[in-house]
Amino acid sequence: MRVEINIRRLLTLFTLLNFNVAYSSDFGTTGLIDTPTARMSKDAVLTTSVSSQDSVGSIALTYQALPWLESTFRYSDPELGEYDRNFAAKVRLNEESYYWPQFAIGFRDIVGTGRLRSEYLVASKQIGNFDVSLGMGWGDMASSEDTKNPLTYINDQFGNRGNNFEQAGKVPFDTFFRGEYIGVFGGIAYQVPNWPLRFMIERNTELSQFDVYEYGATTPDSDISYGVEWNPSPNIQLALSRQFDEEWGFRIAMKTDTSRRTPRRMNKLDDAFFGEAHSRVQSEWYRSLLHAMESSGVFLLDGGINDTGDTAFLRIGNKDYPLWADAISKATALADLYLPPAVKNIVFTAEESGYTILNLRVIRPSSELQRYDYDPIALYPTLQNFQEPEKTDFETNFVKKKIALDVGLRTQVQLFDPDDPLRYSFGVSLGTDIPLPKKYLVRGAYRFNFYQNFDESTRPSNSVLPHVRTDIVEYLEDEDRLEALYLEKRGSVNSTLSFRYFGGVLEEMYSGIGGEVLHHNYRSRLGFGASLAWVQQRDYDSDFAGTDYDTITGFISAYWATPFYNYDVAIHVGRYLAKDSGATIEFRRTFTNGWSVGIWSTFTDVSSEEFGEGSFDKGFYFKIPIDGMFRKNTRSSYTTRLRPVQRDGGQRLEGFSGTIWSDQQAARFDSLSENKERMKSW
Repeated sequence: MRVEINIRRLLTLFTLLNFNVAYSSDFGTTGLIDTPTARMSKDAVLTTSVSSQDSVGSIALTYQALPWLESTFRYSDPELGEYDRNFAAKVRLNEESYYWPQFAIGFRDIVGTGRLRSEYLVASKQIGNFDVSLGMGWGDMASSEDTKNPLTYINDQFGNRGNNFEQAGKVPFDTFFRGEYIGVFGGIAYQVPNWPLRFMIERNTELSQFDVYEYGATTPDSDISYGVEWNPSPNIQLALSRQFDEEWGFRIAMKTDTSRRTPRRMNKLDDAFFGEAHSRVQSEWYRSLLHAMESSGVFLLDGGINDTGDTAFLRIGNKDYPLWADAISKATALADLYLPPAVKNIVFTAEESGYTILNLRVIRPSSELQRYDYDPIALYPTLQNFQEPEKTDFETNFVKKKIALDVGLRTQVQLFDPDDPLRYSFGVSLGTDIPLPKKYLVRGAYRFNFYQNFDESTRPSNSVLPHVRTDIVEYLEDEDRLEALYLEKRGSVNSTLSFRYFGGVLEEMYSGIGGEVLHHNYRSRLGFGASLAWVQQRDYDSDFAGTDYDTITGFISAYWATPFYNYDVAIHVGRYLAKDSGATIEFRRTFTNGWSVGIWSTFTDVSSEEFGEGSFDKGFYFKIPIDGMFRKNTRSSYTTRLRPVQRDGGQRLEGFSGTIWSDQQAARFDSLSENKERMKSW
């Protein structure tokens, strides 16, 4: 029943995405039935696979982190024992040539329970419609003990692997490629010409030694498996297999390209705008432009024209467009329509999430295009360091004498719990953002639960640290609850320094006050920041009361927008919620279409024994844009963090520490430079 629920939820989620063809194994990595091959998906492809066999059911998330690096997180429900969580990685060593196969080296269960810990070297070669793979494995993939470990001829120490699963949660460098024997695995896949069918046969040498020692598992009578794969669409892969001549297996795999280009969907304007644009008196240009921009998904915050009348200064925000480049293109087209005829140049100031980012100077398109010898290159916006406008004649007042409420469906999901793969709640969320004078903002959200199963959790916290996160279920099982209510102000002191400060009920578990600053030059790939907050843990049963636990948490942070594959790297050093000290390192890959996929690890002065299961805090970050679901411009997205296990060490305030850098990402110089072509208004 548990597997059926997961399949249903995953099907619902992934039908909203655009997929790409690829082949996954039951383990999640690119492969045949259960064994890996040297093949890999296209760069930046995210794969979700669900497999079910008599002996085990599993869910796997696989991300092609680099063209040559594949990463996998797998959660399984074995027939023998408890739920299992593990990570895997595969590195491509070379690309296939006419004479040479493609080689890859891989690691299974490198940070997990150790139940399936293995290393392997595999080669794959395309021969007509056949794809042939052959490899050798260590650890659990050497259960067949086919031949002596060749590395022992170099050093006898490679023959001693030790206990394969005694270091759960740690990277076991001292076991890599060790063991007295290796296993030889491989297989053949045949692609039926002109049909979306692939037939497979493989030899699988893996058997969990943990299952052997702990549960008395025995080697199957056969190590041969065979199966067939079918692609009902270019997006989805279904597979049916007969494994070890003992059990049937079924798999569904679905993929999405997180780097796909966002289609350009320009919001339609009322024809009346065009018909009346030049008939209005010059003194009304700001009011007309404000109305047109708001109707088109762009905020006009303030504006003015210099004393000579040839340059307009407009501060804008992006309301609806997934790409800032499209918002600038639309703003340029509308400004060209409504600005007085004497204006020849437009200087936009981009404001993102309340922070002033940079200036964009544009030659007025109609002015340049009227020239006989106009230069198309001149119509591209020029990115510049932020400078205050020469003149501001008008300012939009967003403070209204009314409260805007946002009502929406609310689901909260806790995946991959050690006792249950899925805990969730379903209900309605009532949220509000109330602008106040001087750019203050009140943010709030109240949750009304219709149904939840968090109260079914029977796992008490065994943490020896203050229970700063392991008691989260106590906060989620209430039917109705105030999620947040706080006062906040964001802004920029100058062209390089941004800030935010806040106070109130910050999140489900904590109230408090704090702030954050970021120093970043608009053309630089480096940034430096700091955050500090005093917080008090909220009472389980009250919206505003607190417990006796309070602490000060803060961090010094360094950021690098690398020039490699859209990756940002961040390091945060400081004090965490449980009063432990250490550092968090984050790798986050963000695309201009809104997709973001990341991973983090935290190491503090808490020992692995004190930390408990998992040894240290780690997990994945996902931000999924939903504009493709509605087929219209929207910046809405679904954001979540997935941890293999929730503990108390290395925990931070979610959303209130190290966030300015990512909040500004969409309008940063490096992001806009990637889409300069789309900033043109013609």
